[in-house]
Amino acid sequence: MPGARPTLYISRLLPDPVMAVVRQQFQLVAEPFGTVPAQSALREGLCHADAAIVTLGDCVDAETIHVAPRLKILANYAVGYNNIDLAAAQQRGLIVTNTPDVLTDATADLTWALLLATARRVVEGDALVRSGHWTGWSPTQLLGAEVSDKTLGIIGMGRIGQAVAQRAVGFRMPVLYHTGRAMAVSSLPREWEYRSLQNLLVEADVVTIHVPLTPATHHLIGSRELSWMRPTAFLINTARGPIVDEAALVEALKRGIIAGAGLDVYEEEPALHPGLAQLKQAVLLPHLGSATLQARVQMGLVCLKNIQAVLDGRPAPNQVH
Repeated sequence: MPGARPTLYISRLLPDPVMAVVRQQFQLVAEPFGTVPAQSALREGLCHADAAIVTLGDCVDAETIHVAPRLKILANYAVGYNNIDLAAAQQRGLIVTNTPDVLTDATADLTWALLLATARRVVEGDALVRSGHWTGWSPTQLLGAEVSDKTLGIIGMGRIGQAVAQRAVGFRMPVLYHTGRAMAVSSLPREWEYRSLQNLLVEADVVTIHVPLTPATHHLIGSRELSWMRPTAFLINTARGPIVDEAALVEALKRGIIAGAGLDVYEEEPALHPGLAQLKQAVLLPHLGSATLQARVQMGLVCLKNIQAVLDGRPAPNQVH
């Protein structure tokens, strides 16, 4: 019927400002919920949609893609898109987009929150005060590590990695970086020094991960790589869980191979590897990297901008290949 609104499937409930725009511009296949949909529900929703917004917890595999012939665009509500079979999407002519830029600062800020919380034992201190067993200041109580003037190693120097490096200036931290992508040396500040992965792990006091999850980066950090790190070093991961071999990390923390870890992501979210939750030297967050109202609203608006472009016959601003 002329003037009919396009049909949109959303796999998860998005922030209110985004949903308000959605309800004005689209016809929803079904009302989204706050929990991850069953795979059958995801496929059913995609089958009846002209466009869809999916999240990093949704597995959009080849079978799911091929049973949704009406679908024109999958807007992934994330920067990473390892949850989508891109080869199958390309074969089907289905456009896939992501949400770069708008969550860079939020994720970089959280990386520093994890870094400082891990080094200064913030979570342990909070738990002690809340327990009612704190007896007051003590010269030897919960001694942590200073980060000022220490060496920061960054694996992955895309938007988020660079934002993390820029924040190191206030802590007078030399920055080493490793990246698998070819980058023009002139595009990065001279004071940031490139290292091989091994040399970065050997030299850095804090290592933080900002690469996408690909077959090449799966278990990029395992038992061998952890053994290269200093026993006083900390590992921070706000990228994707499977980049780190979680079993190897648990063993390294138990044996004192490294001093601590700050994690926002996990191999089998929301499950944790046995023993990880019991390690006081690990600070564990529930995947909060982009979890600010500003970032999450902007992510939704970027998805809608890409969808509107495709439905109007224009190129998607954030298409991934």
